[in-house]
Amino acid sequence: MIRGWYIGASGMNAQQNRLDAISNNLANVDTTGFKKEIPVSKEFSQLLLRRTEADGVYKTPFGSADAAPIIGKLGLGVETNELYTDFGQGSFKSTDTNTDFALSGKGFFVVQTPDGERFTRNGNFLLGKEGILLTKEGYPVLGENGPIHVPDDKFFMNKDGMIYTKEDNTLVDRLKVVRFDNERYLKKQGSSLWNTNDIAGGYHIAEGDERPQVLQGYTETSNVNVVNEMVQMIEVNRAYEANQKSIQTEDGMMDTLWSKVTNVNR
Repeated sequence: MIRGWYIGASGMNAQQNRLDAISNNLANVDTTGFKKEIPVSKEFSQLLLRRTEADGVYKTPFGSADAAPIIGKLGLGVETNELYTDFGQGSFKSTDTNTDFALSGKGFFVVQTPDGERFTRNGNFLLGKEGILLTKEGYPVLGENGPIHVPDDKFFMNKDGMIYTKEDNTLVDRLKVVRFDNERYLKKQGSSLWNTNDIAGGYHIAEGDERPQVLQGYTETSNVNVVNEMVQMIEVNRAYEANQKSIQTEDGMMDTLWSKVTNVNR
């Protein structure tokens, strides 16, 4: 019976992790370029149950085999395997601001931080005092030739990311947009930034059909659906209560067993 306590507890832990992910998604529903997280759970290996009293073993050409009849399987609980990031496209919000960009398709902007290059889908940029395009945290946005310098905010960008001055149509730079072979393994670092690792691998400049279109004067909203998240929250609460009740039932059964054993031994 004690096994039932651990199974119920593992279910409660898994549902708590789901609730944490849902809460984080709802908290970032208005965060530009945010990608929701989906917790993925897996069950522990099942235990194959056989009758304790059997007819022994039977012989085969390869040796002996268990003759105990199989009576079923017993689950051993569940655990959270990973937090999967859904990179689905968010909708576009018009801002009519020249320093706001959105990517229509897969890919990332590149910004320079004190810890090295980082990647983001948040195109809510601004123009710094020195004419450098910056994130809200003050990190320079990179073009293919380094930080992007523009004389003022009167510039325009085509869908390929080519930046031109509005006064004389001079080419300033091309926005650095990159892709990864295994982008699902990128790690979030806060402030809408992502970092790569050995599994995600290095990036490459997005070209051709794999290069997303760059939309100036727009930002990408989060891909969180509030209604779906609220429905999942209700499901989590019910599943959590079900696991809790199973533990309470196991506790009641164990209490009854101990009481009867005590009475027998008197």
